[in-house]
Amino acid sequence: MTFSASQLLALLPLLLTTGAMAALMLAIAWRRCVTTAFTVTIVGLNMALFSLPIVMAQGDQGVTPLLQVDSYAVFYMGLVLIGALATCTFGQSWLKAYPDNREEFFLLLLIATAGGLVLACSRHLASLFIGIEMLTLPMFGLVGYAYRERHSLEAAVKYMVLSAAATAFLLFGMALLYAQAGSLSFAALGQTLAESPAHHPLLMGGLGLMLVGFAFKLSLAPFHLWTPDVYEGAPAPVATFLATVSKVAVFAVLLRFYLAVPAASDPMIHWLLAAMAVISILVGNLLALVQTNVKRMLGYSSISHFGYLLAVIVASRIGQMPVEAAGVYLLMYLFTSLGAFGVVSMMSSPYRGKDADSLHSYRGLFWKRPYLTAVLTVMMLSLAGIPMTLGFIGKFYLIGVTVEAQLWWLSGAIVLGSALGLYYYLKVMVTLYLREPGMQQRDASADWALSSGGVVVLLSAALVVLLGLYPQPVITLVQGFQHVVLQ
Repeated sequence: MTFSASQLLALLPLLLTTGAMAALMLAIAWRRCVTTAFTVTIVGLNMALFSLPIVMAQGDQGVTPLLQVDSYAVFYMGLVLIGALATCTFGQSWLKAYPDNREEFFLLLLIATAGGLVLACSRHLASLFIGIEMLTLPMFGLVGYAYRERHSLEAAVKYMVLSAAATAFLLFGMALLYAQAGSLSFAALGQTLAESPAHHPLLMGGLGLMLVGFAFKLSLAPFHLWTPDVYEGAPAPVATFLATVSKVAVFAVLLRFYLAVPAASDPMIHWLLAAMAVISILVGNLLALVQTNVKRMLGYSSISHFGYLLAVIVASRIGQMPVEAAGVYLLMYLFTSLGAFGVVSMMSSPYRGKDADSLHSYRGLFWKRPYLTAVLTVMMLSLAGIPMTLGFIGKFYLIGVTVEAQLWWLSGAIVLGSALGLYYYLKVMVTLYLREPGMQQRDASADWALSSGGVVVLLSAALVVLLGLYPQPVITLVQGFQHVVLQ
C-alpha cells in the first residue's frame, strides 16, 4: 500500500498529534519537567489545529479503507482539538500543586485526542473500534489521576468496568453485522444491508447491540448511570474532556454511521432511538433538579443535551438540515461546556484535594470574583437556551428540525426538557449572588483571569454571547463543513 502526498497531508492533524505524543514520551524519559510536557502538548495540538486549512485544501480524501478525510471530518477534528487545547490549559493550573507525577497527564490527554481524531474520520467499523478504544483507555488513567482521593479512584474503577461491558456489546454487534453483510466498511454495509430482508435477526441484533455501546459512550438513558459518579470523581479538567471531546467525537461517528447504513433507519431502530431520546431528556433533567453538586448536575445535564441531539439522528432522513443542526448544537455545547467546567477547574486549581464541586462552594462567589461569576452565569443561561446566547440558536435549530420532520411529540419533549432545565440552571445562578459572610469555603486564585485557563473561559463566554447575538458566522461555518461523503 502506498500513500500519496495529498493523503499524507490529509492525515496531518493526526500525524502531528501522534508526533507530539512520541516527542513527549522521549522528553519524559530524558527528564521529568511538567513545563516541558505542557509546552510539547500545546505546540503539538496547536500545530494540528492550524493544519486543518491545509487538510481542507486537499479536498475529500479516502486514506485506506478505514478513514475518510472530508469537510465533515475536518469540522469535528477542529472541535476535538479545541476541546483538547482547553483541557490542557485547565490541566496545567490544576497540576501545579499535584504531589505525584504530572507529565503523564498530558501524555494520556494526547492519546485520547488522537482517538477522537480517528473517530472523526472513521468510515469503517475497524477504525471506529480503534478510535473508541484510543479515546476510552487513557480516560481510565485520567479519571483516576487524583487516586489519593477516594471518589476519583472509585470513579475510575466504575468507568473501567462499565466501559469494558459497553465495548463487549459494541464488538458483538459488529460481529453480527459482519456475519450478515460480509464487510465492515460503512458504505459496503449500507449497500449490502439495503438488499437484506427487513427485520433480519442478525441485522436487528447487530444494530441493537451497537446502539447499546454508543448509548453508554454518550450517556444516553437507560445506560447513563455511570455519568454522575464519574463526573464527580474525575478531576475537573478531566471531566471537561469527558463532557466535550469524548462525546463530540463519538456522536460524529454515530451520525456518519447512521447516514451511511440505511438499515439503521428501519422503523424499529427509528422508534428505539426516539424513545431513548425522550427518556434521556426527561431522566437527565429530572435528576438534575435535585443535585447539590455542580459536577453531578452538569453530568445529568449532559444526558439531556445528548437526548436533544439524538432527536437530530431520528430526523436525519429528511436532508442535510439535521446534519447542520447537529453541527451548530455541538459547537454551542463545546464552548458552553468548556466555560462551565472551566469555572469549576479555576475554582479547584491548583490541586487541593477534592474539587470545588459542591454548590455550597459557589455561594456568594459574585462578591469575590465577579468576572468569574459572570462567565458561569452566561454558561448557565446558554445551557438553558435563553435568547441572546448561542444555546438559544442551538435549541432553535433542534426544534426546527423536529418540526420540519413533523415529529411533534419530540419537539414537545425538547421544549419540556428546556423548561425543566431552566429551574436548576437558575438555582446555580441564584446561589452565586447570595451574600452570606463566611459561607464560601473555596475560591479561585486572585490572578485567575491572567492564567491560560482564565483566558479560555473568558473567550468561551465572549463567543457564547457574541455568536448568540449574531449567529450567522456559526451558521455559515457549519454549512460550509457539513458535507457528508458516504463513499
